Amino acid sequence: MRDMDRSGGHDCSFRYHLRTRSRGVRIPVYWVVRVLIQPVFHIYFRFGRLGREHIPARGPVILAANHRSFLDPFVIGCLVRRPVYFVAKQELFRYRFVGWLLNSLGAFPVRRGESDEETMATARELLARGEAVVIFPEGKRVRSGALGEPRRGVGRMALESGAPVVPVAVVGSEAARRGWRIRPCRVRLRCGRPLTFPRVSAPSPKLVADVTARIWPCVELQWEWLGGLPPLRTAAVIGGGPMGLALGALLARAGLSVQLGCRTAAQAEALRDAGGEHDSMPASRRAALEGGVTIATVPEIEFAAVDLVVFAVPSRSLPAAVGEVGAQIGQRSAVLVASKGLVAPLGTLPSRYVRDRIRARAIASFAGPAHADEAVATGAAVVLATDDEAFGSQLAGALVRAGLSVERTEDVTGVELAGCAKNAAVLAAAAAGAARGPNAAGAAAAQVFGEVHDHALRTGGRSRTFIGLAGTGDLVGTVLAEGSRNRRAGTLLAQGVPAGQIGPLLGATPEALDIAPLLAEALERAGSPHRATSALAALVEGRVTVEEWLATPDSGLRRAA
Repeated sequence: MRDMDRSGGHDCSFRYHLRTRSRGVRIPVYWVVRVLIQPVFHIYFRFGRLGREHIPARGPVILAANHRSFLDPFVIGCLVRRPVYFVAKQELFRYRFVGWLLNSLGAFPVRRGESDEETMATARELLARGEAVVIFPEGKRVRSGALGEPRRGVGRMALESGAPVVPVAVVGSEAARRGWRIRPCRVRLRCGRPLTFPRVSAPSPKLVADVTARIWPCVELQWEWLGGLPPLRTAAVIGGGPMGLALGALLARAGLSVQLGCRTAAQAEALRDAGGEHDSMPASRRAALEGGVTIATVPEIEFAAVDLVVFAVPSRSLPAAVGEVGAQIGQRSAVLVASKGLVAPLGTLPSRYVRDRIRARAIASFAGPAHADEAVATGAAVVLATDDEAFGSQLAGALVRAGLSVERTEDVTGVELAGCAKNAAVLAAAAAGAARGPNAAGAAAAQVFGEVHDHALRTGGRSRTFIGLAGTGDLVGTVLAEGSRNRRAGTLLAQGVPAGQIGPLLGATPEALDIAPLLAEALERAGSPHRATSALAALVEGRVTVEEWLATPDSGLRRAA
């Protein structure tokens, strides 16, 4: 291309730095462009500006802002009645006209992803002569979700220049661009009070980090005031079982302040009391205690004040848990549902049940082969399903920091039905395997799993979900887990133990015993294939013996004549 500067990236950038330091913006170009675009911003973007009085009218100032869109430098520039300077990625300056125009408007190049001393030197010189400089501490555009993590350049710039720092939040600019089209949207900005720091010529890395940690929360404050997605700082986990303890420990490991809500004071006290068994206790409980998880009863938790509420209870207990705390959960809180199964009496999917009763800002479902103690001790690959892209990104980031591998999907229906299919298939496999061996176990599992898969496709689920972590991955993990209650329940069914007696024998009712009848009814109501699932439900409900179940044509396991 003829207009591309081929003189070398470094030489090209250095030339623009020198020009910015010596001459600044091209005043005629700057004001002509601004006169043209500022009215457009007010009309097209329904421009809202708050806190402009906090920006000094003259003298050096650093405008520290979040970064959502390429428009951000220009909308921030409209906050003040003087030129502002900002950094732009070095690649843009390789094209002569683009580089000339950006430099005329106050931009100077930066090498992204590395320390750029030329950029820092240019910013210092601009501030030394009393200019306004925009800096984006995140170092890149964070287009969705909560704000990103700041880099330390803003702290260093504030200390080396001694200039006041005005925190600025921009909300809505990310919605302006779709492909090459700029569309109307509402963009709002809010400025906080300026922060001042003593001038230090050679600040230490620790001092720079401390000053950055002082500046960025002020940007977050403006962001949240405008309604931006808050970071996940606090969580309340409902459920004192292994999964509740594991999720509490993992979220604490990710940096959240976590409360764990138990049903009774006695259960809470028992979990808090390590006694002399600390080294021998389950990994999930030990990690929760060591991670600083606050163990309390559910009524002691103030749910309106937490950012994330986690339901880590069996599906049969979900209605009671939602009924107890649902009205207390605020609209700015998010919810994670870790219940696998269906909710009686209609066989409702857990996340749908929660969504119909709680006005949370977002709801996600947690699935996959994540056995509690192993997930805490060595990690796990899990599935996070939500139709809210921002919340999904935010929560996945926290789980990754905790040591998990996270697969994200929008297929909430598929993920939750895959969990149901897994539990029912394990129950069928264990019962058939105990009675007739592994061939029968595989056939029984395939029949049930296949029917639920067909039902999922009819109701909006995806095959990919069933063949992935949420389906076959979780199925294999459960079959191999020696302590799986669903597998042990199937073995007991094959031995003739009534379903009602299995829960007391195992210490808790396996979810598959609740799921099978609800699943059969749901499939039948939807007109989905259900013969194998209904036959399994008949076994669970005691309407047939295991031999009668295996002999029925509906099970797919009848012996050849």
